[in-house]
Amino acid sequence: MSFKEYDKKTYIADLARDFSERRISKRSFLKKAGLAGVGFSAFNLALLGNKRRDRGFTLGEEAMAQDAEVTKWLKDVSAPFKGTKIRYTSEATPPTVVLDKLKGEFTEATGIEVEIEIVPLEQVLAKATQDVQGQLGSYDIYYLDQSWVATFSQDTVDPIAYYKDKPDLAMPGMDWDDFSKPLVNGLAMYDGKWVGIPFDIPIMTTMYRKDILEKHKIAPPNTVEEFTAAVKLITEAEKANGMFGTGLQAKSGHYSLNCDWTQMVWNEGATIFGADKKFAGASEAAVRGLQVYQEWLKNSPAESTNSTWDGQWQMGAAGQVALINSWDEFFPGWDAEDSKVKGLWEAKRPIRGPKYATTADAGFGEIPGAAHQGGSILGLSKYSKNLDAAWIFMQWACSKDIMTRCTLGGGFAPMRLSSFADPRVKAKEVVGPGTTRHLPVVKEIIDNDMASEPDMPLWAGFSNNEIPVNLGKLLTGQDFGGDAKKCMDTIAAAIDAAVTEAGL
Repeated sequence: MSFKEYDKKTYIADLARDFSERRISKRSFLKKAGLAGVGFSAFNLALLGNKRRDRGFTLGEEAMAQDAEVTKWLKDVSAPFKGTKIRYTSEATPPTVVLDKLKGEFTEATGIEVEIEIVPLEQVLAKATQDVQGQLGSYDIYYLDQSWVATFSQDTVDPIAYYKDKPDLAMPGMDWDDFSKPLVNGLAMYDGKWVGIPFDIPIMTTMYRKDILEKHKIAPPNTVEEFTAAVKLITEAEKANGMFGTGLQAKSGHYSLNCDWTQMVWNEGATIFGADKKFAGASEAAVRGLQVYQEWLKNSPAESTNSTWDGQWQMGAAGQVALINSWDEFFPGWDAEDSKVKGLWEAKRPIRGPKYATTADAGFGEIPGAAHQGGSILGLSKYSKNLDAAWIFMQWACSKDIMTRCTLGGGFAPMRLSSFADPRVKAKEVVGPGTTRHLPVVKEIIDNDMASEPDMPLWAGFSNNEIPVNLGKLLTGQDFGGDAKKCMDTIAAAIDAAVTEAGL
């Protein structure tokens, strides 16, 4: 199938609307979206049709404190735009949830009204695509999943260029070098320009119950081998008490299982695709990674094969597991005021395999590594009828002060280097609601361990269908007789055939 640009965006908009209105299945949506070159990044894919859970984001005094210099700049720069209304739509990312609570102070200072429409991810895609297709300007800012950046790259304003071209609107102290370079390169850049500004970064982190590890004289694991030994020991010692060594996000047919599997492949020095663009998941090393995962499953609660990341988080919250590889943004929830495990969990850099493949070994832009990531950006629509007013808001929303305060409202990873070092953030590196005590580790992970799945049109379908469906059959005993190699050969045959048919 081939598309003209206009036809492509019409197709995407209609497709997303059909899925939103449940006229087609998720499987069909992903397959057809893949044909149009639209995918979904690591964390966001499984949120289709859903919203991220609000894990009790709170705005304490430190998060509500308005910066006087920022307020003065807002009042001065916004005078010509008083009474303007700007709009954007987003899924319920942690920073979006907090920003929606903070936007009132922007309006109070500027007289510019802000509407943040929070909807499931496929509706975000549909609304943005319809807007750019017709150049409507209904939305002034676009929330863009990282895998949409190429598709929308011609529809947004380069924020660096606009900042330089509009010095009268430029926010003092914006400091573009303060944005984490790996996040800029991994999320915001396409074809040599900034498509938007990094806004959200869930990333896989190893987390452990320090009391359980201390009880059994186990050091926090640094390698896959150490992790495996620890979960076996803990399961044997604690199973009678209702605790297992680990818990997995291994729901059959769900993208979360693909995330787990991807990490196991990378940790064994393998790749998902080879440099020849052939599926490499059936290689000896990749199969070895899956076999290790099968061992982990034996040392996990039974509900692991019916759990996504939320289920995995619940296992940790309920005291069922001692070690988890999961997403950093879930850590603060374990420190909630009413948590059964408050103060007992710690975070560390992800466990590592003996070696990692290089990008030269992989196909379709795959970046092997120790920390699977997902993420999103905010892009300024070039079709906005309120471009300057929207630009003022976007600078404010992505400023040092607001990014820091968003972090203070939920304890999730910021986009800015200064936020990690901000005294208000450092002060919350203690046990309690909205804790930031895991963030020093998260920064290390972003700087050193960030990895990304293949960037290719059909990946959304493969990673939500062929791979986790067949993996689910293996892990639940429905097929393959426990033979990991047989399972991966089946997946390889299906994927290679589809890639060949698509001419990729």
